[in-house]
Amino acid sequence: MLDIKAVRADFPILNQTVNGKPLVYFDNAATSQKPQVVIDAISRYYEQINSNIHRGVHALSQLATDAYEISRQKIQKHINAKHSYEVLFTTGTTHGINLVANSFVAFVKAGDEVMVSAMEHHSNIVPWQMLCERAGAKLVVIPMNERGELIIEEFEKLLTEKTKIVAVNHISNSLGTINPVKHIIDNAHAVGAAVLIDGAQAAPHLKIDVQALDCDFYAFSGHKACGPTGSGILYGKEEWLNKLPPYQGGGEMIKEVSFEKTTYADLPHKFEAGTPNIEGGIVLGTAIDYLNTIGLDNIAAYEHELLVYGTQKLLEIDGLKIIGTAENKTSVISFNVGNIHPYDIGAIVDKMGIAVRTGHHCTQPVMDFFKIPGTVRASFAFYNTKEEIDALAEAVKKAQRMLG
Repeated sequence: MLDIKAVRADFPILNQTVNGKPLVYFDNAATSQKPQVVIDAISRYYEQINSNIHRGVHALSQLATDAYEISRQKIQKHINAKHSYEVLFTTGTTHGINLVANSFVAFVKAGDEVMVSAMEHHSNIVPWQMLCERAGAKLVVIPMNERGELIIEEFEKLLTEKTKIVAVNHISNSLGTINPVKHIIDNAHAVGAAVLIDGAQAAPHLKIDVQALDCDFYAFSGHKACGPTGSGILYGKEEWLNKLPPYQGGGEMIKEVSFEKTTYADLPHKFEAGTPNIEGGIVLGTAIDYLNTIGLDNIAAYEHELLVYGTQKLLEIDGLKIIGTAENKTSVISFNVGNIHPYDIGAIVDKMGIAVRTGHHCTQPVMDFFKIPGTVRASFAFYNTKEEIDALAEAVKKAQRMLG
């Protein structure tokens, strides 16, 4: 069980008012708030060991390098990667997906197929469209049903030997659906396809085990998991990372350079050109430590309580419809109220100190499927409370009275 009062005390930003009201932060799917230990770790890096890494022989460089590589090992353990060099530091999920999509062009030819799902974030659609345009391949889409669940029978029919890679999210950012990624991975591998999992929404909520999943690639962002913005990781199986050509060229990713030929560094440096976000990489390890201290099982159980309570509370409002009612979902509730535009509801509840996300959530194909312009999205984290959900329900009712 979580001590919510103690947990909330870890997050200084929660102790403030917005528009004269106590802040209620329900935009966690966009970015999470940061605990004091993460904020302190950012300051400590710049106060004590700020230096470039890997190439320096002086003391600060060695301290920074050690901290950076220790963080990589923490993340390796956290996701149960086989080797630390299978963990690549990125600027976030989008960077990780683009890295794979750009490098994977070497393994896709005209007539091949790349598969995504109907509920993907734009960052897990557009890079694959770009790959298909470059290679002359076809983009194939796994359909979903009215509950916001992938139609797995159709997925299995769509898989063929032409399928070279399947890219799906672990959890939908706009619907909250938890996808059966293990089943997807196993079936894709049966036809020889690689699999990339977008774990941006899963990393803050679920325990990830990349070896148990047997995925080829797994990407997530630090800023959604209590870490700094501009931080993230891409996990890749050693065999794939060795086969893929580098995504970017520059310092650190080379063994030797001449005007005649360049040879590339070993993993992970082959994919980490230039000076990275050193502070972000180091402090992402601090954020992972914090989440593990709280306990991801505890987080998942408590957030499920919030999801159940929030669903019941919001459905008491006349005319409110939840978009995304999958049987297996995480703590995201997307909804509309009658014919009121989501933006108008969002603007009014903001006046009452409540932060929600409105719009298409970078999932325009999802909104097109449901024939709506967008939704109001309330996304809960382990530092939220049922009392805050009560406040949201009352604010939505007020917005309905004002706009209905």
